Amino acid sequence: MDQRITVDRTSCAGHGPCAELLPEHITADEWGYPIVTGALLSARIVGRARRAAADCPVLALKLTAGA
Repeated sequence: MDQRITVDRTSCAGHGPCAELLPEHITADEWGYPIVTGALLSARIVGRARRAAADCPVLALKLTAGA
C-alpha cells in the first residue's frame, strides 16, 4: 500500500527529530518546524517513517494511505 507522511501543524512543537530521521521527505524551517514533501514513501523507508512518527515527542506525525 502506498503511504505518505503528514504532520499535524497544531500539535507540532518543532523539536526536529523527524527531519533528522527522514531527510528525504522532511526538512526543517528556520524555526525547526517540519516541511513535508508530501511525496509517496518508498518501500525501503517506510520503516524509518514509522520510527519518525513514533519518536515524535508530541506524536504530530502520521502515516496515511497515499492516493
